[in-house]
Amino acid sequence: MKKIAVLTSGGDSPGMNAAIRAVVRTAIYNEIEVYGVYHGYQGLLDDDIHKLELGSVGDTIQRGGTFLYSARCLEFKKPEVRQIAINNLRKRDIEGLVVIGGDGSYRGAQLISQECKEIQTIGIPGTIDNDINGTDFTIGFDTALNTIIDLVDKIRDTASSHARTFIIEAMGRDCGDLALWAGLSVGAETIMVPEVKTDLKDVAEKIEQGIKRGKKHSIVLVAEGVMTAQECSNELAKFINIDTRVSVLGHIQRGGSPTGADRVLASRLGGYAVELLMNGETAKGVGIKNNKVIATPFDDIFDGNDHKFDLDLYELAKKLSI
Repeated sequence: MKKIAVLTSGGDSPGMNAAIRAVVRTAIYNEIEVYGVYHGYQGLLDDDIHKLELGSVGDTIQRGGTFLYSARCLEFKKPEVRQIAINNLRKRDIEGLVVIGGDGSYRGAQLISQECKEIQTIGIPGTIDNDINGTDFTIGFDTALNTIIDLVDKIRDTASSHARTFIIEAMGRDCGDLALWAGLSVGAETIMVPEVKTDLKDVAEKIEQGIKRGKKHSIVLVAEGVMTAQECSNELAKFINIDTRVSVLGHIQRGGSPTGADRVLASRLGGYAVELLMNGETAKGVGIKNNKVIATPFDDIFDGNDHKFDLDLYELAKKLSI
């Protein structure tokens, strides 16, 4: 292994820069040349590929987002388009590709490894949604969680001042981890996640019981995979007449300086990805399980269901929100 490339794809997440840094410095430590692919898979097609040095990743570990930029490239699904990307890697004699992103990014890496046996591919889970099989946590989840906690704490101040119920929408796509962990952390009265059906009539009754015992405000945290906050407010109004406000946290959840946990996770996974390439491994995603770095074949990641929603944590949150 003499040359490798690294790219970031899909939605950005805090800690991606730390992962790139780990890939670059681990590779250079082992006398491997590293190339950065700018703008994700689109950069592979556009030949936007440039050599990276130690200084290229200096002063990046604390920065959110990705200095390699990211983009979605739907045309990469076409075999003839992927061949252009493969040729751009081949002409530089690049033998390994590290892809930092989510499920769609992994699928692109798997296709490259299948269509060109000369190029090994390894995936690193970079998404705030925490919805990737083969790992307990994804890079960016902890930072997004702490961002939500900070924002909801601030919203609670005004909810208390005006005696209102706030319905807050969190990201996460079809995974409720962000809403669950944040809801438990902020003491939300109700947490709505895609994995568990919530009866809004029960939510209304819970809020009403709280009001009767003197409670001045409530926080309802809803994951975007369930419904929008506005839809939740509209439905809730059918069962209870209260003063509600809607807050959609939006893309602020994806930004910011990564937490220590995300910086360490990104560093561990980035370094491990290079080690796997050096050992001849390909078509695998790295992850963390029980605080141990592991590698899982892409096929198992796509077909598996090892990243299960934590129902015990959800039940605990319900008990503590009475």
